[in-house]
Amino acid sequence: MTELLATFPVLHTQRLDLIEINEHHQPDLFNLFTDQRVTAFYHVIPLKEVADVQKVVAFLRQRFNDKLGVRWGIALKGQQEIIGTIGFNSFTHGHKGVMVFALMPEYWRKGYITEAMQEVIQYGLSALALKRIEAEVLPGNIASEKVLEKSGFKQEGLLREWMVWNGESYDINMYALLKRDLP
Repeated sequence: MTELLATFPVLHTQRLDLIEINEHHQPDLFNLFTDQRVTAFYHVIPLKEVADVQKVVAFLRQRFNDKLGVRWGIALKGQQEIIGTIGFNSFTHGHKGVMVFALMPEYWRKGYITEAMQEVIQYGLSALALKRIEAEVLPGNIASEKVLEKSGFKQEGLLREWMVWNGESYDINMYALLKRDLP
Protein backbone atom coordinates (compact mmCIF):
# COMPACT_ATOMS: atom_id res chain seq x y z
CA MET A 1 0.00 0.00 0.00
CA THR A 2 3.00 2.32 0.07
CA GLU A 3 2.40 3.17 -3.61
CA LEU A 4 -1.27 3.92 -3.00
CA LEU A 5 -1.92 7.60 -3.64
CA ALA A 6 1.78 8.44 -3.90
CA THR A 7 0.82 11.22 -6.32
CA PHE A 8 -2.55 12.83 -6.76
CA PRO A 9 -4.57 10.92 -9.39
CA VAL A 10 -5.87 13.28 -12.07
CA LEU A 11 -8.86 11.76 -13.87
CA HIS A 12 -10.55 12.66 -17.16
CA THR A 13 -13.99 12.16 -18.67
CA GLN A 14 -15.39 13.26 -22.00
CA ARG A 15 -16.26 16.75 -20.71
CA LEU A 16 -14.42 17.05 -17.40
CA ASP A 17 -11.03 17.01 -15.75
CA LEU A 18 -10.97 15.84 -12.12
CA ILE A 19 -8.01 17.69 -10.65
CA GLU A 20 -6.22 18.28 -7.38
CA ILE A 21 -7.70 21.12 -5.35
CA ASN A 22 -5.14 23.76 -4.41
CA GLU A 23 -4.89 27.32 -3.07
CA HIS A 24 -5.73 28.80 -6.48
CA HIS A 25 -9.19 27.26 -6.17
CA GLN A 26 -10.07 29.16 -3.00
CA PRO A 27 -12.42 31.64 -4.76
CA ASP A 28 -14.16 28.76 -6.58
CA LEU A 29 -14.61 26.81 -3.34
CA PHE A 30 -15.81 29.92 -1.53
CA ASN A 31 -18.49 30.46 -4.18
CA LEU A 32 -19.48 26.79 -4.04
CA PHE A 33 -19.62 26.42 -0.27
CA THR A 34 -21.34 29.72 0.44
CA ASP A 35 -24.17 29.13 -2.04
CA GLN A 36 -27.18 28.21 0.08
CA ARG A 37 -28.61 26.09 -2.73
CA VAL A 38 -25.49 23.90 -2.47
CA THR A 39 -25.22 23.83 1.32
CA ALA A 40 -28.93 23.27 2.04
CA PHE A 41 -28.13 19.53 2.31
CA TYR A 42 -24.35 19.70 2.66
CA HIS A 43 -22.72 20.69 5.95
CA VAL A 44 -19.52 22.71 5.57
CA ILE A 45 -17.29 24.79 7.78
CA PRO A 46 -18.85 28.30 7.91
CA LEU A 47 -16.97 30.59 5.52
CA LYS A 48 -16.99 34.37 5.88
CA GLU A 49 -14.27 35.29 3.38
CA VAL A 50 -12.20 33.62 0.67
CA ALA A 51 -9.21 33.21 3.03
CA ASP A 52 -11.35 30.91 5.23
CA VAL A 53 -11.25 28.33 2.43
CA GLN A 54 -7.55 27.76 3.16
CA LYS A 55 -8.67 25.48 6.04
CA VAL A 56 -10.76 23.42 3.61
CA VAL A 57 -7.87 23.08 1.15
CA ALA A 58 -5.49 22.13 3.98
CA PHE A 59 -7.98 19.56 5.31
CA LEU A 60 -8.39 17.92 1.89
CA ARG A 61 -4.63 17.86 1.32
CA GLN A 62 -4.04 16.29 4.76
CA ARG A 63 -6.69 13.60 4.16
CA PHE A 64 -4.93 12.75 0.90
CA ASN A 65 -1.44 12.78 2.46
CA ASP A 66 -2.65 10.52 5.29
CA LYS A 67 -4.23 8.20 2.68
CA LEU A 68 -7.62 8.59 4.36
CA GLY A 69 -9.53 10.43 1.62
CA VAL A 70 -9.25 11.82 -1.89
CA ARG A 71 -11.32 14.73 -3.22
CA TRP A 72 -11.14 16.07 -6.73
CA GLY A 73 -12.03 19.46 -8.06
CA ILE A 74 -14.40 19.18 -11.00
CA ALA A 75 -13.26 21.36 -13.91
CA LEU A 76 -14.63 21.65 -17.40
CA LYS A 77 -12.24 20.03 -19.88
CA GLY A 78 -9.10 22.13 -20.25
CA GLN A 79 -10.09 24.66 -17.57
CA GLN A 80 -8.46 25.28 -14.17
CA GLU A 81 -11.46 26.83 -12.41
CA ILE A 82 -13.51 24.26 -10.54
CA ILE A 83 -17.28 24.01 -10.69
CA GLY A 84 -17.62 21.44 -7.92
CA THR A 85 -15.96 18.70 -5.93
CA ILE A 86 -16.29 14.92 -5.78
CA GLY A 87 -14.44 12.12 -4.09
CA PHE A 88 -14.11 9.91 -1.08
CA ASN A 89 -14.33 11.82 2.17
CA SER A 90 -12.96 8.66 3.73
CA PHE A 91 -11.99 5.20 2.54
CA THR A 92 -10.49 2.00 3.77
CA HIS A 93 -8.33 0.44 1.03
CA GLY A 94 -9.79 -2.89 -0.03
CA HIS A 95 -13.09 -2.31 1.75
CA LYS A 96 -15.29 0.80 1.50
CA GLY A 97 -15.34 4.48 0.73
CA VAL A 98 -17.76 7.30 1.51
CA MET A 99 -18.48 9.41 -1.56
CA VAL A 100 -19.32 13.11 -1.39
CA PHE A 101 -20.06 15.61 -4.13
CA ALA A 102 -21.17 19.20 -4.68
CA LEU A 103 -21.70 21.24 -7.83
CA MET A 104 -22.43 24.89 -8.58
CA PRO A 105 -26.15 25.29 -9.38
CA GLU A 106 -25.58 26.70 -12.87
CA TYR A 107 -24.15 23.28 -13.80
CA TRP A 108 -26.99 21.21 -12.33
CA ARG A 109 -29.08 18.98 -14.59
CA LYS A 110 -26.41 18.74 -17.29
CA GLY A 111 -25.07 15.29 -16.33
CA TYR A 112 -21.74 16.54 -14.97
CA ILE A 113 -22.00 14.89 -11.54
CA THR A 114 -23.12 11.58 -13.06
CA GLU A 115 -20.20 11.73 -15.51
CA ALA A 116 -17.70 12.54 -12.75
CA MET A 117 -19.22 9.95 -10.43
CA GLN A 118 -18.78 7.14 -12.97
CA GLU A 119 -15.05 7.94 -13.25
CA VAL A 120 -14.62 8.19 -9.46
CA ILE A 121 -16.50 4.91 -8.95
CA GLN A 122 -14.18 3.15 -11.41
CA TYR A 123 -11.15 4.65 -9.68
CA GLY A 124 -12.43 3.51 -6.29
CA LEU A 125 -13.17 -0.02 -7.45
CA SER A 126 -9.86 -0.45 -9.26
CA ALA A 127 -7.13 1.68 -7.63
CA LEU A 128 -8.54 1.60 -4.09
CA ALA A 129 -9.93 -1.95 -4.44
CA LEU A 130 -13.21 -0.87 -2.84
CA LYS A 131 -15.96 -3.42 -2.49
CA ARG A 132 -18.54 -0.93 -1.24
CA ILE A 133 -19.10 2.76 -1.93
CA GLU A 134 -21.47 4.60 0.39
CA ALA A 135 -23.18 7.98 0.16
CA GLU A 136 -24.94 9.64 3.08
CA VAL A 137 -27.84 11.85 1.99
CA LEU A 138 -29.87 14.15 4.20
CA PRO A 139 -33.62 13.49 3.83
CA GLY A 140 -35.16 15.83 1.27
CA ASN A 141 -32.12 15.95 -1.01
CA ILE A 142 -34.00 14.35 -3.88
CA ALA A 143 -31.62 15.60 -6.59
CA SER A 144 -28.63 13.82 -5.00
CA GLU A 145 -30.70 10.67 -4.48
CA LYS A 146 -31.62 10.64 -8.19
CA VAL A 147 -27.96 11.03 -9.22
CA LEU A 148 -26.94 8.15 -6.95
CA GLU A 149 -29.72 5.87 -8.22
CA LYS A 150 -28.81 6.72 -11.83
CA SER A 151 -25.24 5.65 -11.01
CA GLY A 152 -26.33 2.28 -9.60
CA PHE A 153 -26.55 3.06 -5.87
CA LYS A 154 -29.34 1.47 -3.85
CA GLN A 155 -30.99 3.02 -0.83
CA GLU A 156 -30.36 0.83 2.18
CA GLY A 157 -32.43 2.73 4.70
CA LEU A 158 -32.75 5.66 7.05
CA LEU A 159 -30.11 5.87 9.76
CA ARG A 160 -31.55 7.85 12.64
CA GLU A 161 -29.33 10.47 14.26
CA TRP A 162 -26.41 9.12 12.23
CA MET A 163 -24.64 12.44 11.75
CA VAL A 164 -23.77 15.12 14.29
CA TRP A 165 -23.00 18.63 13.04
CA ASN A 166 -22.57 21.66 15.28
CA GLY A 167 -24.04 19.75 18.21
CA GLU A 168 -27.20 18.69 16.36
CA SER A 169 -28.09 15.16 15.28
CA TYR A 170 -29.32 14.43 11.76
CA ASP A 171 -30.95 11.43 10.15
CA ILE A 172 -29.44 10.33 6.84
CA ASN A 173 -30.51 8.06 4.02
CA MET A 174 -27.76 5.53 3.38
CA TYR A 175 -27.05 4.67 -0.24
CA ALA A 176 -24.52 2.07 -1.33
CA LEU A 177 -23.03 0.61 -4.47
CA LEU A 178 -21.51 -2.85 -4.13
CA LYS A 179 -18.86 -4.04 -6.54
CA ARG A 180 -20.47 -7.50 -6.65
CA ASP A 181 -23.70 -5.96 -7.97
CA LEU A 182 -22.05 -4.45 -11.04
CA PRO A 183 -22.13 -6.26 -14.38
